[in-house]
Amino acid sequence: MNVLLRIILFPFSILYGMITSLRNKLFDWKIFRSRELPVASISVGNLTVGGTGKTPHIEYITELLKSHYTVGIVSRGYRRQTKGFRLADENSTAMTIGDEPMQYWNRYKGDSVYVAVDENRYRGCKKLLEAKPNVDVILLDDAFQHRWINPGLKIILSDFFNPYHKDFMMPSGRLREPRKNAKRADVIIVSKAGKVLSPITRRTLVEEIKPTENQNLHFSYIEYGEPKPIPGLNHTPTWGKTYAILLVTGIANPYPFEAEVSNECSELHKLKYPDHHKFSVRDAEKIKKTFEEIVSVNKIIITTEKDGMRLSTPEIKKVIGHLPIYYWPIHVNLQEEDKLTFNKQILTYVQQNSRNS
Repeated sequence: MNVLLRIILFPFSILYGMITSLRNKLFDWKIFRSRELPVASISVGNLTVGGTGKTPHIEYITELLKSHYTVGIVSRGYRRQTKGFRLADENSTAMTIGDEPMQYWNRYKGDSVYVAVDENRYRGCKKLLEAKPNVDVILLDDAFQHRWINPGLKIILSDFFNPYHKDFMMPSGRLREPRKNAKRADVIIVSKAGKVLSPITRRTLVEEIKPTENQNLHFSYIEYGEPKPIPGLNHTPTWGKTYAILLVTGIANPYPFEAEVSNECSELHKLKYPDHHKFSVRDAEKIKKTFEEIVSVNKIIITTEKDGMRLSTPEIKKVIGHLPIYYWPIHVNLQEEDKLTFNKQILTYVQQNSRNS
């Protein structure tokens, strides 16, 4: 956003900040009631709009817990075409539960993990526990601003390249609420920091973020898995650096993904869509046409895991299902000096608060 537009929008940012501050005060003063859940609960959210990596961090915690506990993941199901409570099952799609919950379900079906969506997260948690009383811990996706629930452990993420402490309130910036509200979190994770971070950079960020005495500050980075066919297709991914790649993305910040993919091909072609874009048959036809126009014998289509969930509808697959299209899953890991501390905090909290404790 250019400086002039930011200045023009700044008065609206002040108003928005006042409204969100008043709302938070109403919770702080107990006028609005935050309710606790009868099981261990961990929220993963942020202060900004999108793009910090909440989904892979939820998956990191799920991987950490699922061997010992039954995990429930509750999301509002952003941009789904349904309302109310839905428990993910074999008939679920990105249209019925949302792309991120569908990603969780696709990854963990068969494990001791349940995925539910409800725009009213407290109701969603309550119904999930009624349907699956063996759930030991609930992970709340993107729920830092959803103060109707008071999670036992609150985690917020800050993008290394777009940190919240240097951002502004919406609409002149990307902040959902004032920076100072980060103090509500128990854990702050700087995401996308890279596998190696110099001591000077790390110290500078700690000084800028200024975590409180009761907050743990950690740094995470992205790892790339093996490409997989989108659900319902059985292609075997095969390519090398001499291949051309058509990259299809509909995520908030595709640039790190683009940079990684560009290192794995001879030429990169891109089709970008808005975050959580609902792909249509017309979009699929454009993807097919763009792919066919690439002048290369060796070529494939790569997309993100979330986009793969939205491209897996029967209508879309009729158009592009015969093409070599794959999603490239990502994972997060914590830097060596942070991983042991973070894992211990999560495991200790759940052990002390789960139904199996």
